[in-house]
Amino acid sequence: QVQLVESGGGSVQAGGSLRLSCAVASGYSISTACMGWFRQAPGKEREGVAAIHGDGRTNYADSVKGRFTISKDNAKNTLYLQMNSLKPDDTAMYYCAADRCRSAIAIMYAGAYNYWGQGTQVTVSS
Repeated sequence: QVQLVESGGGSVQAGGSLRLSCAVASGYSISTACMGWFRQAPGKEREGVAAIHGDGRTNYADSVKGRFTISKDNAKNTLYLQMNSLKPDDTAMYYCAADRCRSAIAIMYAGAYNYWGQGTQVTVSS
């Protein structure tokens, strides 16, 4: 089982920033993996936020384009999500996910990922 551990969540005011991290346990290299960030607010379905292909290409949900940036450090085996200009609608539990790439694009479909972290809460107040 691949272990993913998120951190960096917290409470911020609207307009603020947070940086989420997802550390992947050794034994599973993220250098060629596809990885993604997802979020789930109470009463809502889990939705894709951003994804990064093994080749570095990225994909974003329209709601976060221009505000969020997904990146990874292969040497540290860690995935990141830089979140700027946060809005109350960004409030959710954020999860990272990983799996081998099965397509040429960075997929933001939860069913494409078998490995998940436990989540980190992000709360944005107005």
